Amino acid sequence: MKTMFFTQAIDDALAQSMADDPRVILFGEDIPLMRRNLLVRFGPERVRGTPISESTFLGAGVAAAMTGLRPVVEVYMVDFLGVAMDALLNHAAKVKAFSGGKWTAPLVVRAPCGGGYGDGGQHEQSLWGWLAHIPELTILVPSTPADAGGLMLAALQHDGPVIFLEHKLLSETWLEFLGSGARRTVQFDVPAAGAKGAVPSKWRPLPIGKAILRRAGDDVMIVSVGVGVHRAQAAAQTLEAEGISAGVLDLRTVSPLDKPAICEAVAHTGRLLVVDEDYESFGLSGELAAVVLEAGISCSYARVCTQTTLPYARQLEDQSLPNQQRICASVRQLLQEQ
Repeated sequence: MKTMFFTQAIDDALAQSMADDPRVILFGEDIPLMRRNLLVRFGPERVRGTPISESTFLGAGVAAAMTGLRPVVEVYMVDFLGVAMDALLNHAAKVKAFSGGKWTAPLVVRAPCGGGYGDGGQHEQSLWGWLAHIPELTILVPSTPADAGGLMLAALQHDGPVIFLEHKLLSETWLEFLGSGARRTVQFDVPAAGAKGAVPSKWRPLPIGKAILRRAGDDVMIVSVGVGVHRAQAAAQTLEAEGISAGVLDLRTVSPLDKPAICEAVAHTGRLLVVDEDYESFGLSGELAAVVLEAGISCSYARVCTQTTLPYARQLEDQSLPNQQRICASVRQLLQEQ
């Protein structure tokens, strides 16, 4: 085993796929700069920069996928998908159903997501719940370098549209950028683990739709994705000193959900806490509650989510996002209810 940073692992898996499959191409905003190692290796025919026109190049990605290529279309931030949703909502997600399976759109949309560094509500959203609401879109949100590389390989082999979301506070590339200039005095809530970790010597695809239990627990099960997994683990360590046994389930895939793993974990503890940096209303946290209830499992339930548009002011932003303090307080409240 070797170690890699989070974004480094994704790019390494991309390089392996591009070497194995000439159909894999990359394009998007600032790609020649951000993926310069891939540009040097594979050339400008396969690693292309685009104008700042998300609707144009995402639409081109759908067409390229339908004609036999396997494009990775990179959007600078997930927030900017709002400009290009027609390509995803009305074309990539529906072409298989509308053509009776004769056409597919096997593209990967790669986009950084998440907040915690003071960039305001137009640049720090997560939006995986919004995207997962659309049938036929697969939504991946890894939390470790090993999962990031393995899931990227799986995304490139999948026969439908995949949204691959990487949290900025796990990305060494983004952290270097965010910490430059006047922001060097700013402290980010970066998890101790996650941004760098062990990875396999050769990438193999991880199964899509399979959660993983990061920490066993008997009193409460905390379910999350991305950076939330690491904040949940940190909270579980704090709670352990108080005699509370908290488990942590990492979904890894928002759509499809690993319903058996979720139900098994919650049935064991009888308490469920969802930690979700996405918006609370009509999102992942409510969907998880429905999954458990529809399975006939009785449990105490709570959620720690983003409830409103993220403020620009750092103090207000820190209070709005899920954090270790909010997680611990919610777990304590759950235990007091029984």
